[in-house]
Amino acid sequence: MQEYWESYMKPIDGKPAMVAFNAGVSDYAPDEEYMYLAFVKVVLHDPKEDGLVTQKESDDVGFIEDRLELESLRYRSGKYIGRIISDGYVNYIYYLKLDFEWKDTVADAMKHFENYSYEFGSRMDIEWDVYKKLLFPTVKEWQIITNHHACDKLKEQGDTLQVKRAIEHKVYFDNPDNREKFITLVESKGFHKQKNMDVPFQNKTMYGVQFYRKDKPHYYEIDALSMEIINMSESLSGLYDGWECSLAK
Repeated sequence: MQEYWESYMKPIDGKPAMVAFNAGVSDYAPDEEYMYLAFVKVVLHDPKEDGLVTQKESDDVGFIEDRLELESLRYRSGKYIGRIISDGYVNYIYYLKLDFEWKDTVADAMKHFENYSYEFGSRMDIEWDVYKKLLFPTVKEWQIITNHHACDKLKEQGDTLQVKRAIEHKVYFDNPDNREKFITLVESKGFHKQKNMDVPFQNKTMYGVQFYRKDKPHYYEIDALSMEIINMSESLSGLYDGWECSLAK
């Protein structure tokens, strides 16, 4: 299993949650060698009003995470797969080969944090439902992750993200009729078609269109924009393939 982590925000049970997950294992999930889901649920001392962790307490969250990982490696008990911070709690989530030593793993880790109360447990999850349905992002959540990586790269190059410029988008369809309907739809929203693209894909043709509009690539604005385009494309069974733009300082 590879280590490749991502994080994003999502609502869970109607409350904001910060989710971090090991994206590197997605190609291997479910892994039949790790059949037990295990967790440690730690109570935050002084969470924000929205239930998330404060900057001050985030260090402790990281220290607990590191100690759990150290003990897990020492016991060879499992694989750290994700973390959820929400409603005043931190949930550290693992998948285990066997769960009979999970109690000892957690006890040896948490004895270094006697001022924190916690609970723990484990159960079978052969299909990795918690990873696939709770930790792993939806199409829209993945797009937001991608958006923020792109915005970060622009900022690193000195872009303020506040200057409107042509932002190009691509959407693909499995038939040309839906592509034409989509073009009409986005043009009614002020977008301009650049070109059609017919691309071979898995023994069939995908019918793409590239289009643009002048917008700001700022985090929240590009999130709202990409969600709007995804909704329009999904209404015609299309697949959004992201955006790109030039650097503006």
